[in-house]
Amino acid sequence: MNPKQPLNREMLEGLQREQPSALIELVLRMQEALEGLRGEVGRLQRRVAELEEQNRPPSAPFRRREEERVKEPKKPGRKPGHPGACRAVPNDLDEEIEVSLWACPHCGGAVEEVAPLIQYLEELPEVRPHVTKLTTYEGHCPRCQKMVRSLHPRQMSMAGGCAAVQWGARAVAAAAELKHGAGLTLRKVCRVLERLCGLRSTPGGLAQAFQRAGQKLEADYQELCQQMAASPVVHTDETSWWVGGPQSLWVFAKEAPNPTTLYRVVAKRDRSTFHEIIPADFGGVLVSDCLSVYDGATAVQHKCYAHHLKAWRTARQNLKPQEDTGWLAQVRALLESAMILTRRRALWPDQNITETRHGLHLAAQALLSQPRSYPAEESLRLRLWKQRDHLFVFLDYPGVDPTNNLAERQLRPAVIARKLSCGNKTPAGANAWQILSSFAVTCSQRSLNFIDFLALRLPLPG
Repeated sequence: MNPKQPLNREMLEGLQREQPSALIELVLRMQEALEGLRGEVGRLQRRVAELEEQNRPPSAPFRRREEERVKEPKKPGRKPGHPGACRAVPNDLDEEIEVSLWACPHCGGAVEEVAPLIQYLEELPEVRPHVTKLTTYEGHCPRCQKMVRSLHPRQMSMAGGCAAVQWGARAVAAAAELKHGAGLTLRKVCRVLERLCGLRSTPGGLAQAFQRAGQKLEADYQELCQQMAASPVVHTDETSWWVGGPQSLWVFAKEAPNPTTLYRVVAKRDRSTFHEIIPADFGGVLVSDCLSVYDGATAVQHKCYAHHLKAWRTARQNLKPQEDTGWLAQVRALLESAMILTRRRALWPDQNITETRHGLHLAAQALLSQPRSYPAEESLRLRLWKQRDHLFVFLDYPGVDPTNNLAERQLRPAVIARKLSCGNKTPAGANAWQILSSFAVTCSQRSLNFIDFLALRLPLPG
């Protein structure tokens, strides 16, 4: 019998009369084929379900799991009794308009008990570029035997000819604020400035303007590096970057009295590169994650508690219910006790702080010195035991936070910029980005106007 020949009723009846064994074999093969089809259909249905799940609207990567969500979230908004917030009355008035009410606008009758309604309208004026024709001169001094030029305080460069039309210092500074302060892309910066101010440029023209601005801020940037190296506490973090190829971005941040953020695009994430900013004899406290580059890089270090607690949650998830000995709960209590102690530093006498600090050290030795039987616990123990000298450093130095949130917050705008622009194409662009972004964020931390700061430094010297 040909297996590819279609079966009909007559053929089945003939098999039943003449070859009943062949009919039974045929039925069995059909049953096996049917089971195979059912399995294939089930596999395809599961695959369809997976694809439908993937096509759901994506959640943010930092979304909390359902088991971590608060069952009864707080009511949104400020607490009752909080003073209200509203716009302050402007100090300067440019125009005053009074609209009288002499008669009813509907019937023309007299209006009684007229009361004023005072409002202040803050409006954007129609903006057009302020164009200045600047003429300077160049000549030869026979006494000095030099070529000399006349300069104007607003002059940006000595370019002429086809490059004679240039932006002024405040225009470039405003573009830098939109790019490095507000986080817009180059194309969006061009669109905003053209629509709001009538200033036209191209993304390539802006990129070159930013490179020239970065070169003029090189000395200020080096001074910023020196201030960071002399700080008593420095927070640092790192991420990947792109400069025509894979590179890295380092961020260094410090808080009061002079809050500062420093970005550094580097080719390698190694110890020698790190020491270009933070020297080996650094006398302050370095707050970081547990990257091996930092191990032994400076004398005094503190490791971020947020990373320790994240490792604790991972161990908790990997631990089977029958393996729970209560050791993880003791470790969590140890870390949380240290964080509570730093919040009560101002309320407790120094002797109590010292005694509690010593007790935490002894508890850590007892919890972490002996190996654990289960892999989830042992992984966490090895991590904390390796960092045992850095577990409670923040308790010994006032002003040191138990977490590295400062550096991570300052790294977030850079990560967003990397997502929008994919990094930089050239080393010159990367240098301009690190300098201008450092000063944009630092000015924001110090409540300074980045546009005013940059506009003072962009014109030609002299």
